[in-house]
Amino acid sequence: MSEGYVRAGRVHWVAKGADVGVQERTLAPGQEIPWHYHSVITDTTYCLEGAVEIEMLGPHERVLLGVGQSHAVPGNRPHRITPHGDQPCRFLLIQGVGAYDRHPVHPAHWRG
Repeated sequence: MSEGYVRAGRVHWVAKGADVGVQERTLAPGQEIPWHYHSVITDTTYCLEGAVEIEMLGPHERVLLGVGQSHAVPGNRPHRITPHGDQPCRFLLIQGVGAYDRHPVHPAHWRG
């Protein structure tokens, strides 16, 4: 991918350190955090409002989160995050522990 990553939706940094970050994210219907993976860090998503859908590869899996539910995606597992349904979703995205990296991936080309 030659284009730089643009964070979708509203992003509010709650905390940011050398090896952990916490964001409050809001995605409108049609917005997404596109397919990617991290080498080391875990992405933990905690739903605050609406419904959050996390789709993962290796193996293919979908997780639907309601308010108060969370799910952790470990390093080296491609995933994307979208609102579920026709309402926005708001969630905490906790990333860590380790050095942040982000690797875009196309699901049709993933050979994990």
